[in-house]
Amino acid sequence: MKKIALTLVAVSTLGLAACGGTTATNNTVANETDAMNAATETLENAATDVQNAAGNVTDAAANVADAATDTAADATAAAANATGNAAK
Repeated sequence: MKKIALTLVAVSTLGLAACGGTTATNNTVANETDAMNAATETLENAATDVQNAAGNVTDAAANVADAATDTAADATAAAANATGNAAK
Protein backbone atom coordinates (compact mmCIF):
# COMPACT_ATOMS: atom_id res chain seq x y z
CA MET A 1 0.00 0.00 0.00
CA LYS A 2 2.77 2.42 0.90
CA LYS A 3 4.45 1.89 -2.47
CA ILE A 4 1.18 2.84 -4.17
CA ALA A 5 0.87 5.96 -2.04
CA LEU A 6 4.45 7.01 -2.77
CA THR A 7 3.93 6.42 -6.48
CA LEU A 8 0.77 8.53 -6.49
CA VAL A 9 2.51 11.34 -4.65
CA ALA A 10 5.49 11.21 -7.02
CA VAL A 11 3.27 11.28 -10.11
CA SER A 12 1.23 14.11 -8.66
CA THR A 13 4.37 16.09 -7.88
CA LEU A 14 5.64 15.63 -11.41
CA GLY A 15 2.27 16.70 -12.76
CA LEU A 16 2.31 19.80 -10.61
CA ALA A 17 5.84 20.67 -11.71
CA ALA A 18 4.90 20.21 -15.36
CA CYS A 19 2.04 22.68 -15.11
CA GLY A 20 4.44 25.56 -15.41
CA GLY A 21 2.60 28.14 -13.42
CA THR A 22 -1.06 28.64 -14.25
CA THR A 23 -2.88 29.03 -10.97
CA ALA A 24 -6.04 27.26 -12.11
CA THR A 25 -4.10 24.26 -13.35
CA ASN A 26 -1.95 24.14 -10.24
CA ASN A 27 -5.08 24.29 -8.05
CA THR A 28 -6.68 21.48 -10.04
CA VAL A 29 -3.59 19.30 -9.69
CA ALA A 30 -3.38 20.08 -5.98
CA ASN A 31 -7.04 19.14 -5.51
CA GLU A 32 -6.57 15.90 -7.42
CA THR A 33 -3.48 15.12 -5.36
CA ASP A 34 -5.48 15.65 -2.19
CA ALA A 35 -8.21 13.37 -3.52
CA MET A 36 -5.68 10.66 -4.41
CA ASN A 37 -4.06 10.94 -1.00
CA ALA A 38 -7.45 10.63 0.68
CA ALA A 39 -8.30 7.58 -1.45
CA THR A 40 -4.96 6.00 -0.61
CA GLU A 41 -5.53 6.60 3.08
CA THR A 42 -8.97 5.03 2.80
CA LEU A 43 -7.47 1.96 1.12
CA GLU A 44 -4.79 1.67 3.80
CA ASN A 45 -7.43 1.94 6.53
CA ALA A 46 -9.53 -0.73 4.81
CA ALA A 47 -6.51 -3.02 4.61
CA THR A 48 -5.90 -2.51 8.33
CA ASP A 49 -9.55 -3.28 9.06
CA VAL A 50 -9.31 -6.51 7.05
CA GLN A 51 -6.17 -7.54 8.95
CA ASN A 52 -7.88 -6.81 12.26
CA ALA A 53 -10.95 -8.78 11.23
CA ALA A 54 -8.78 -11.73 10.21
CA GLY A 55 -7.09 -11.60 13.60
CA ASN A 56 -10.47 -11.59 15.30
CA VAL A 57 -11.58 -14.62 13.31
CA THR A 58 -8.39 -16.46 14.27
CA ASP A 59 -8.92 -15.60 17.93
CA ALA A 60 -12.55 -16.72 17.77
CA ALA A 61 -11.54 -20.03 16.18
CA ALA A 62 -8.98 -20.60 18.93
CA ASN A 63 -11.63 -19.86 21.55
CA VAL A 64 -14.02 -22.36 19.95
CA ALA A 65 -11.28 -25.01 19.88
CA ASP A 66 -10.50 -24.37 23.54
CA ALA A 67 -14.17 -24.58 24.46
CA ALA A 68 -14.55 -27.85 22.55
CA THR A 69 -11.53 -29.31 24.34
CA ASP A 70 -12.90 -28.22 27.71
CA THR A 71 -16.32 -29.67 26.90
CA ALA A 72 -14.80 -32.99 25.83
CA ALA A 73 -12.74 -33.15 29.04
CA ASP A 74 -15.82 -32.37 31.12
CA ALA A 75 -17.83 -35.06 29.33
CA THR A 76 -15.06 -37.60 29.87
CA ALA A 77 -14.88 -36.73 33.56
CA ALA A 78 -18.65 -36.95 33.91
CA ALA A 79 -18.69 -40.36 32.23
CA ALA A 80 -15.91 -41.59 34.51
CA ASN A 81 -17.79 -40.34 37.56
CA ALA A 82 -21.00 -41.98 36.41
CA THR A 83 -19.18 -45.26 35.83
CA GLY A 84 -17.56 -45.04 39.26
CA ASN A 85 -20.86 -44.27 40.94
CA ALA A 86 -22.61 -47.15 39.16
CA ALA A 87 -19.91 -49.57 40.29
CA LYS A 88 -20.45 -48.66 43.96
